[in-house]
Amino acid sequence: MTIPTSHEIVPWPADAAARYVAKGHWAGRTLGAQLAEVARRTPDAVCLIDGEVRLTFRELLSRADGAAERLRAIGVRPDDRILIQLPNRWEFVVVTVACFRLGAIPVWALTEHREHEISGLLAHTEAKGLVVPDFHRDFDHQALAASIAASAPALGPAAAPHVIVAGDEVWPGNLSLRDLIAEADDDGVTERLDAEQPAADAVVTLLLSGGTTGVPKLIPRTHNDLCYLMKQAADICRFGPDTVYLAVLPVGHGFVNTGPGILGALLSGGRVVIGRSPSPETAFGLIERERVTATSVVPTIVHRWLEHRAAHPEADLSSLRLLQVGAARLAPEVAQRIEPELGCTLQQVFGMGEGLLCLTRLDDPAEVVLHTQGRPVSPDDELLIVDSDGVPVADGEPGILLTRGPYTIRNYYRLPEVNLRSFRDGWYNTGDVVRLRPDGNLVVEGREKDFINRGGEKISAEEVESFAREHPAVREAAAVALPDPEYGEVVCLYAVPVSVESVQLAEIHAVMLDAGVAKFKLPQHLVVVDALPLTGVGKVDKKALRADAARRFAP
Repeated sequence: MTIPTSHEIVPWPADAAARYVAKGHWAGRTLGAQLAEVARRTPDAVCLIDGEVRLTFRELLSRADGAAERLRAIGVRPDDRILIQLPNRWEFVVVTVACFRLGAIPVWALTEHREHEISGLLAHTEAKGLVVPDFHRDFDHQALAASIAASAPALGPAAAPHVIVAGDEVWPGNLSLRDLIAEADDDGVTERLDAEQPAADAVVTLLLSGGTTGVPKLIPRTHNDLCYLMKQAADICRFGPDTVYLAVLPVGHGFVNTGPGILGALLSGGRVVIGRSPSPETAFGLIERERVTATSVVPTIVHRWLEHRAAHPEADLSSLRLLQVGAARLAPEVAQRIEPELGCTLQQVFGMGEGLLCLTRLDDPAEVVLHTQGRPVSPDDELLIVDSDGVPVADGEPGILLTRGPYTIRNYYRLPEVNLRSFRDGWYNTGDVVRLRPDGNLVVEGREKDFINRGGEKISAEEVESFAREHPAVREAAAVALPDPEYGEVVCLYAVPVSVESVQLAEIHAVMLDAGVAKFKLPQHLVVVDALPLTGVGKVDKKALRADAARRFAP
């Protein structure tokens, strides 16, 4: 029997919860109910655009509610998990809203995830459904999904999830997403779903976080806390009915969905435009044609957009008012080019799926926008900056950021050992090294934890190392971040061979790809050494390796 999700989360203390309710932070209404209210207020307003597809709020709600009823008909119930692995396309929004309306819990995966990650997520969530494209970028997702669902070793054959496919070629035994998200057959569906909404403190989604193994940690967000976060972010970003939000980051990320993103734009009565690619050729065309007012990107995309803008100044970007940049550090010399060259306001973003979101404000002075990552969106966000022993640092000194507040979780889903390391007395240890300025803005200095941030994708060094050691010629391995002008960081792998045999980068790639690992985790560089440097206490000296890599591969 599946354990209810609510039994797997640590709630906010009663006094804190009462305080958040009294202050109006937690509205006591589900995300599905709030989206339905917006749809009823402006049913004929266009809210979702993807190429030739243009859905009004009425059509979005009808399709979502129809899908909710059809999911119920195949045995999906409130609190059941649905793993959604779709590229940027309008169907993602509809099936996600359908989950909210039914009370099912969407789990957004990346299209780059392969057998290693997807099978782990299915086992961990005990998902009742797996939503995939038929093909994406020449990869057969349907075949992978069918194979994983058929084996489902952790669940047993009787509990194999339904495979729901977006595309023209749906295999026998699988379900068509196109049929699932057709408009509702029954006019009474919406009223029934309105009456059956879950409690507002129930889990609304499980977001993915970077992890120390191949399977990401799962972040349980509730209706109360997530809706409050998006409202705060939307107010700061000045989202409203005139907002036209362009989603170009992969929709598997929380940033593009909730920061305020797709869902924040819809809750504000605005319009969402789906961008199939973040390339400037695609994005600039959409900005011009759909009169986009806001979008979110990572520094890698900013570089490409600025280069393209210099070569193509004729593109009409005059509607674009706000460019959010997050997921990785934006160099000040790049930041200062955004307003004069792209003609929009830059907003720096620092946040995490676990909760805390910091934004620069639209009327902040240039010095703040160019050189900080902003300040918390809620007056009740608490920050504590400590040293490696947990002792608070002096004002203005760098340290490890701990946080708690009305939308920061108290535990990961079904990971008791990780929770012991990451949470204490309600404080979440972010692993980020930051400085807190007197004006309340944060400057992010780096990471305490051993991760490589490749264009916003967090890669566990430990995971790369474990795969490298599976190669028979590798005795020891250490992965470190190497600065990169395009991606911010890439993986540089150091390997100690078993004997005089040479180890090739392509061989390490083969081991990882054979295991079904996402391609973005592959090392960019390999350095074969006789031994790894050690610290005084016998640990691998990654600081020395990072310095060595920077020297070896300096531009």
